[in-house]
Amino acid sequence: MTAPTLTIDDAVNRAGLGPFQWRLLAICGLTWAADAMEVLLMGFALPGISASFGLERGSADATLLLTATFVGMLVGAWFWGALADQIGRRRVFLTTVTLGVMFGLLGAFSPNLTVLVLARVLTGFAIGGTLPVDYAMMAEFVPTAQRGRFLVYLESFWAVGTVAVAALAWSLSTTLPPEQSWRWLLGLAALPGLLGLLARLGLPDSPRSLLLRGEPGAARRALEQVARANGQELPDWPLAVPDAAARTRPGALLRGPLGRRTALLAMTWFGLSLGYYGIFTWLPSFLRAQGLELGAVYRTTLLLALAQLPGYALSAYLVERVGRRVTLAGFLLLSAVGASLFLLATGAQSVLATSALLSFALLGAWGALYAYTPELFPTAVRTTGVGFVSGVARLASAVSPSVGALLLTGQLGVALTVFTVCFVVAAACAWAIGVETRGQDLPDTV
Repeated sequence: MTAPTLTIDDAVNRAGLGPFQWRLLAICGLTWAADAMEVLLMGFALPGISASFGLERGSADATLLLTATFVGMLVGAWFWGALADQIGRRRVFLTTVTLGVMFGLLGAFSPNLTVLVLARVLTGFAIGGTLPVDYAMMAEFVPTAQRGRFLVYLESFWAVGTVAVAALAWSLSTTLPPEQSWRWLLGLAALPGLLGLLARLGLPDSPRSLLLRGEPGAARRALEQVARANGQELPDWPLAVPDAAARTRPGALLRGPLGRRTALLAMTWFGLSLGYYGIFTWLPSFLRAQGLELGAVYRTTLLLALAQLPGYALSAYLVERVGRRVTLAGFLLLSAVGASLFLLATGAQSVLATSALLSFALLGAWGALYAYTPELFPTAVRTTGVGFVSGVARLASAVSPSVGALLLTGQLGVALTVFTVCFVVAAACAWAIGVETRGQDLPDTV
């Protein structure tokens, strides 16, 4: 008789869902909220920075400042995603957070615009690596039946960060002049990442990644740590080692069936990112241009951030109930409807209502996309693949401030038409992937 072996999926499922996964969610979520603060804070800090350095509204320097973080994230997502598949998730997991805190604080003390732009590029480079690594870690530690909703739960911490940065900006605007408040905003936004770093030190590397990299002993110890934390016990069987076919090379991301999947995913990420950041990066300035005082702008933005939470909740329910693919496509189409209605809005109430609908739909789409993406790549190139498509999204993010600036220059119809088309195309690409991952084990091969 052949001695029994334990597959990695069976081991993760047997280790169960419990305190370990909830702790991992809290730790990754804290860092994800900190990343949201770093990504969005330039929109809140721009009025104060403009006052400090004499920037004109909608100027090239202002656009460059909003673009800088996204340029860094583009390079960071590609670099750190590929590195995490080679040296392990945990090392990159710790390094990117450390660098994000350091460069975030550097921005708060910038003596001029040049140093500030450089600090924002470097901050983006660091936090660009947290996305592919955090989502791969979460996907690889959560049992199959609960994986989708946990990935949406992790993405929902983006709303926590959005609420936090809006509340912080609002609070600082009432106590300090704009020329000072932006420095405090940048400095305080970097501190949650430090807490996330300290909390990460006790976490093991992904057992799935360890096993594929030829470290079965370390993989077994990581799984036993998960099982102990959840009050479970694994059978004393050796782990089944993936065959050579599981050692997919990064070049496979660009050819064959996986290449088609990568291309469609990249287009989905690009379309959603261009529309989301194009609207919400400039929204505070747009509202300010409509005559709202700064405090009212921050309060409105805070309300829109709160509208994201039911979007996440519905997405978390639907990805396990009806599947990732239909949930993602549905929220993207709803986002297109929201952008069209925003264009038609005239009064303050209708602008707020359509903005809330956009916030709800877009963050529901993000939740489904973050759940779907890591499940579509095999283990050996999971963080490379997630890093690649999220890097394409950062390319869109770098372009989006230029498109979004049309909101302030009287070309609202052009900008929102572009964003509506982006959401529709992204929905079509998501549907064309043609693969449903709900209830499926994570793939080790294509």
